[in-house]
Parts: sequence; C-alpha cells; structure tokens
Amino acid sequence: MAAFSNFFHLVDWRWLWLSVAAFLAGVLNAVAGGGSFLLFPAMLGMKMLPVQANATNTVALWPGQLTSIAAYRDDIRKNLRLAIPMGIAGFIGGTAGAVVLLNTPQMTFLHLVPWLLLIAAVIFAASGPVSRWLEHRKARRSGEPHPPRRLPVFLLTIVVCFYIGYFGAGAGFLIITLLSLFGFQDLNEINALKVVSTTMANGIAFLIFVFDGQVVWRYCLLAMVTCAVGGYTSARFARMVPQAVLRGLVVFIGLGMAAWFFWRNP
Repeated sequence: MAAFSNFFHLVDWRWLWLSVAAFLAGVLNAVAGGGSFLLFPAMLGMKMLPVQANATNTVALWPGQLTSIAAYRDDIRKNLRLAIPMGIAGFIGGTAGAVVLLNTPQMTFLHLVPWLLLIAAVIFAASGPVSRWLEHRKARRSGEPHPPRRLPVFLLTIVVCFYIGYFGAGAGFLIITLLSLFGFQDLNEINALKVVSTTMANGIAFLIFVFDGQVVWRYCLLAMVTCAVGGYTSARFARMVPQAVLRGLVVFIGLGMAAWFFWRNP
C-alpha cells in the first residue's frame, strides 16, 4: 500500500492528462471537430502562460490539419481560382490574429478564455441546425444558381481567419456557413476552400508563434504525436458512435470548460 502511495505521488498526472487530452483531441478533430476544447485547457494545466498555451495548442494541432490539404488536393486543383484568394484571406487574417494575440496581455487573454470557449461551443452547437437549414434552403432554390459574390466572401473570410489566428475553435464551421450563404453549393468545393483558408491561417500563426518563441516544445511534441495517433485510430471509433452523440459530447465539453474557467476566473 505504501509503495502504491509513493508511486501515486511520484507520477506527474498533468503529463498523463495532457497525453490523454491530445489523443482525444485527435479523435474529435478527425470525426467531429472541437479538439481544442480539450487540448487547450490541458495546456493551461501544465502551468504555461495563457498566450503560450494557446500558441502551443495551435502548433500541436496544425500538422493534423495539414494532412487534410492532401485529402482535398484534387478539389483544390479544380477550384484553384477560388482557392488562391481563400488562401490569401487566410494568410492576412491569420497573421493579424496571431500578432494581436502576441500583443494581448497574459491576464487579459486569461479573462477572455471562458468567453472564447463559450462562443466556440455555441458556434459548434449551432452547426447542426444551421447545416440543416442550409440544405433546406439549397433544396428550395429554383432556377440557375447565382454566381457567388467573391469580394464579400474574401473580406469576411479575413475576419474569420483573424479569429483563427487569435483562438480558432469552431472556426471551420464558420467558413462552411459563410461559403454556403454566399452561393457556394458543391460540398467538395466548400470543404476544399475551407481547408485552404483554415490551414493557411493556422499555418502562418504556427510560424509566427514559433519564431516569437511562444511554443513550449516539450509539451507540444508530446501533444503532436498523441494527437496524430488519436486521429489515425479515429475511423473505427467514428463507426461505433453516432455523429449526433459525438457532436453533443463536443458541445458538452466546450460548455463545461467554459463554465470551469468562468468559475476559476471570477
């Protein structure tokens, strides 16, 4: 009994929780999204400064996003005239968001965290009903589809990508909704454009955070590996659990984390 007690005190359970959270984040990102709801609080639990925790979370998750570019490469190639402006919008917005984050005082960002988590959870919760509404709207649309208005889409994508560079949870759905509302109808095209913009926004944020020295690599590398393993093993998990249950779980986790930080930071 004494040996077990000594082992319990010797183990740093924060490292174990970071590994589990990163693994589950990889699973969630691959099958439903919302992995940041788990991984970002786990990073904060490692006693990092809030801005460092957010930067390290972004860097740890980005390689998993990069692989989605390969998955949609054919659709991106078909829509290159649209993909290039979306990538530029991601670059501009992601750069601005990352720079503003690095110039946000640590305590100010810490007090913003519960609000950011709450907003992201609400966005994610709304994604199901809004997606059904968009499908219903598309089905009722008659006649020839109107050409998408590209300038408003470009400008609003910059705004969304600013949020991605600053925090980012739930932003992929915002891009999908934006493109659908402005006349884009082909789901493969929408996903390809979303992947280009979000990957570019997170990618430039990745570089800015790394060059500014905000990434705590000993935690980041562990999270990268376990997140990748979680994403790789998620296919079987996705077949076992209904999407509605997964989405409900993500929303529950997001709201729970927001409530925890509201309680912790009165």
